[in-house]
Amino acid sequence: MVTDPATQMPTFTKGGDGPMTDWWVYEDLAKPMGKVSAVAGLPLDNLTNEPIAYSEMRPGCYDPMARLADMDLNWTERSLCFPNVARFCGQMFLEAKDHDLALKCVRAYNDWMIDDWCGPSGGRLIPLCITPLWDAQLSADEVYRNAARGCRAVTFSEMPHFLNLPSIHDPDGYWDPFFAACNETDTVINMHIGSGSRMAENSPFAPRGAHLAMTFNMAQLSMAEWLTSGLLARFPELKLAYSESQIGWMPFLLERLDNLFLEKSYAELPAVIDRPLSHYVPGRVYGCFFDDQTGVRNRESIGVTQICFETDYPHQDSTWPNSHLVVKKIQDEVSPKELEMILRTNAMDLFGLEPLTTGPAAGK
Repeated sequence: MVTDPATQMPTFTKGGDGPMTDWWVYEDLAKPMGKVSAVAGLPLDNLTNEPIAYSEMRPGCYDPMARLADMDLNWTERSLCFPNVARFCGQMFLEAKDHDLALKCVRAYNDWMIDDWCGPSGGRLIPLCITPLWDAQLSADEVYRNAARGCRAVTFSEMPHFLNLPSIHDPDGYWDPFFAACNETDTVINMHIGSGSRMAENSPFAPRGAHLAMTFNMAQLSMAEWLTSGLLARFPELKLAYSESQIGWMPFLLERLDNLFLEKSYAELPAVIDRPLSHYVPGRVYGCFFDDQTGVRNRESIGVTQICFETDYPHQDSTWPNSHLVVKKIQDEVSPKELEMILRTNAMDLFGLEPLTTGPAAGK
């Protein structure tokens, strides 16, 4: 690849021994799509990090109408979709050299998300926007801009200091404009596993399974940091959702944090925290899972109102098109009312969604 310094337009020369595939190019970055990110409909032995061309993907990976058709196959009413090429909270634009261009790209992505990806879906695709993470005020401005168009969800890093950004505990309140904007507009802060660009570090030569078993690790740490930060007390309408985090670890974490409240001084909890930390969870902090029977069995220790079901389409952990088999396992553990909450109404409450007027769940 050679880039023209005047126009920044790249030109390409075919070469090398690798497979022919599609590439995304941004500044000096060139990246293909890995099969594990677009594996829906492919045999399990295709679960590799090798690149996949768009012609080999299921169209639901990139076409909104095809996505709706695949949702119908899986009895999925609605879906909220995270960025992939730009990464889970838009890290690609944060790491860019030219932030003026990156800001235009962030806004263009959000326009596409709201108008093109979600707009024609009749409310079944829920818009999730990104922000210019390198500037908290610009991030707040983007929240206000998108909230005015009906978007009530934004993605954020579970551990921003891993991205060389100030942490949520920054003594100068770096993130306050962004948090205030989300608080004021009822915009949910969504944090996907891996949105800190770092996962739990395994021992040398450990099987990949050891890593995959611990993908919830940073979500667990993030939730502990949020609940001890005092931010949920300072911003009383702020809501958090942890995506693909699973939930089985939440009961112990909440118990441990409540015990630490009894040692508030030693735990260095902010003075604004005036009650056990689990108090800030109901209606505010949500765990999302695609297959976690341990969490389901311990739902009362989390709060059944605080857990949401997801399918992880089209990634390697997706239960599509057989999510109904997971739902059957959940059904065996919970009441019909609880099942409706976990599968549907909790998410509707979280994102402020109204019943659909068209589609398979119209009027329900």
